[in-house]
Amino acid sequence: MTIDLTRRTLLQLAGATSLAMAAAAAARAEGTPQGGGPTFASRTPMRVGMVTLRVKNLDNVADYYRDVIGLTVMERSSAAARLGTSGITLLVLEARPDAAIESRSAAGLYHTAFLMPTRKDLARWLVHAASHRVKLSGFADHLVSESVYLDDPEGNGIEVYADRDPSQWQWSEGSVKMATDELNIPDLLSLTNTRVPDYAKAPDGMRIGHMHLRVGDLAQAESFYHGSVGLDPTRRRNGAAFLSSGRYHHHLGMNVWQSQGAGPRDDSMTGLAWFSLVMAKPELVAAQEERLRKSGVKLTALADGVEAVDPWGTRIRLLKV
Repeated sequence: MTIDLTRRTLLQLAGATSLAMAAAAAARAEGTPQGGGPTFASRTPMRVGMVTLRVKNLDNVADYYRDVIGLTVMERSSAAARLGTSGITLLVLEARPDAAIESRSAAGLYHTAFLMPTRKDLARWLVHAASHRVKLSGFADHLVSESVYLDDPEGNGIEVYADRDPSQWQWSEGSVKMATDELNIPDLLSLTNTRVPDYAKAPDGMRIGHMHLRVGDLAQAESFYHGSVGLDPTRRRNGAAFLSSGRYHHHLGMNVWQSQGAGPRDDSMTGLAWFSLVMAKPELVAAQEERLRKSGVKLTALADGVEAVDPWGTRIRLLKV
């Protein structure tokens, strides 16, 4: 498989005939107007830990994350599956065979973003995706990162990406510059052998770099995730807001592109059950708990932290790692 053939294959898998069309699809995924590695993301005071999804067909979805993303199935039963890498759980799937598929106009998950340790790892995964004819929904250069988009079998959005070095990120008055430009596929694929796919499993350093949520009201979401949870705004545009800890470009994205005015989520449907924000220092967990209580947020005590619920019913666990 040559680089040019791989590029054409990827375009076909993304339903595009040109890089511009693929970038346009990614623009829709990130809401951009038309016309570093995970070590940094993990060094911040607060970062995304793991995600739990409710799914109808447990085996089908678990196999997808194993075969396509490369996660290791660490534990599996008829009720749930736990997947991750290097012994660290990144994803839990809960079996809900009678659940209805959550509407894309409802509040909930927009995508889970798996962050590759290096750009070469992203290139290796892209060859893997092409060789297995994985259906893609877009790919683009976001300036701070390079990204590929796809959906799991039940429509849960996925982003696979690699960060550029944080020294290359451009900040102005607290806002980081991001875009949705064409991904330079030949340059990316020059890092790996396109004739012999060698992506057998997710690299040990893969983590969930960020979460992107659908919300019903952007101002209300910012009030909760910034005002109460304490994430800092890094960018706001086009019905979307991005927040982070420690000047990462974003640990959390939120948008109202399909979900403006959405009401409370229905827990009997598929989709995001909860995700965690983790901290290495116990005092930070205690400070976050106090901040949430002062904001009037109802909390549920957990063994290693607390659980809060956002205005649409998505649960967030603030935990010590």
